Order: sequence, then C-alpha cells, then structure tokens
Amino acid sequence: MSEAAKNTAPDTAREVNVTAHDLPLHCPQPGAPLWARHPRVFLDVLKTGDMKCPYCGTHYHFTGEAPKGHH
Repeated sequence: MSEAAKNTAPDTAREVNVTAHDLPLHCPQPGAPLWARHPRVFLDVLKTGDMKCPYCGTHYHFTGEAPKGHH
C-alpha cells in the first residue's frame, strides 16, 4: 500500500437516529470535529423518515413520534 493510501481519511459517512428532540435537524451536528464540518444544511427527515446529507453522506433516520402540530 502506498504512503498516500495509508494517510487517506476513511469514509466518514455514518447512520444517525434522530428524534423530535433533535428537530429542526441540520448537518453537521453540534460538536462535530472541525475536520468533519461543511456548510450547514437543514434536512426534513419527517417527510419520509430518512434523509441523507448531500455534503457528507450521513444518513439520518427519524425514530419515535412526530412532533404535535406538524403537517
């Protein structure tokens, strides 16, 4: 394996379960390391229950009850 291949960061895409407490949902999440940050994007995970960040590929899955009053 070449030296460049050894130093390449692994794919950081991951799966994250979110609840009504996490809404409005945005990526990156608070506390993300500086190297993992990208422009903030808000994700409407309530439409289908799943959403993928267009920047980093993190997959968010909504669990639990939808907030009251949501259409």
